[in-house]
Amino acid sequence: MSDSTAQTAATAAAPGRIDTSKPHSARFWNYFVGGKDNYEVDREIGEQIKEIFPGLVDVAVTSRHFLGRAVRHLAGEVGIRQFLDVGTGLPTADNTHEVAQRVAPDARIVYVDNDPVVLTHAHALLTSTPEGRTAYLEATLYDPEAVLKAAAGTLDLSRPVALMILNTLGHVADYEQGRDLVRRLMAGLPSGSHLVISDSTATSEGMIAASNAYNASGAVPYYVRRVEEIGGFFDGLDLVEPGIVQVTKWRPNPEDPANFAAAVDAYCGVGRKP
Repeated sequence: MSDSTAQTAATAAAPGRIDTSKPHSARFWNYFVGGKDNYEVDREIGEQIKEIFPGLVDVAVTSRHFLGRAVRHLAGEVGIRQFLDVGTGLPTADNTHEVAQRVAPDARIVYVDNDPVVLTHAHALLTSTPEGRTAYLEATLYDPEAVLKAAAGTLDLSRPVALMILNTLGHVADYEQGRDLVRRLMAGLPSGSHLVISDSTATSEGMIAASNAYNASGAVPYYVRRVEEIGGFFDGLDLVEPGIVQVTKWRPNPEDPANFAAAVDAYCGVGRKP
């Protein structure tokens, strides 16, 4: 999709709500994973950050593959049939519903985002197998109770749900607030539900420099955290093996791309609610 085509579609769907003068996190990440739904300003900061820290491309790609492995594990081995994906971002290949419904065609998925750019492309998410269901909600992570209430229109919240919050909590500046938001979301889900989180981490000078450069660009800031802080989001949950690890180390398989051998500055975990 060209810039002009993307902007025409965006304006039609959300008039006056798209700001193409500043980089945008969903479009920026879309560029890094090889998507086409981004603007020149996103590509410019992307190229600048590649100069500072080329490893961020591996972070983006391997984090996306972690999503696939986690969803396949939950839909397959665990038997989860409901997924709540908060802060989903722009659709690319192998979105949560596509991965889940390949394993379990009757799976139900609710995507949640409050972003006008994502809303423009929501139609790409609103597809499903005949047996399952996929829905999209305009809501915000900062109002967990509203998210749960709206999701209950598609999901049965008396049955286990996999809560996916990938590469999103870094936008919450205050760590304790982030923990509280996760706790409130999980509080509305029953025993047997799972939490899936991945985020970039302050585990190298390059990643810290890349984060600082991105935050100085005028985009909504993204704060990289310590590994132990990623673990703190799982307080009260039973961590699934292998625990809190780099996204490349969470249950890798022989089909993983070569860059899965890389040591990346992104950590993840999956936890079960007792």
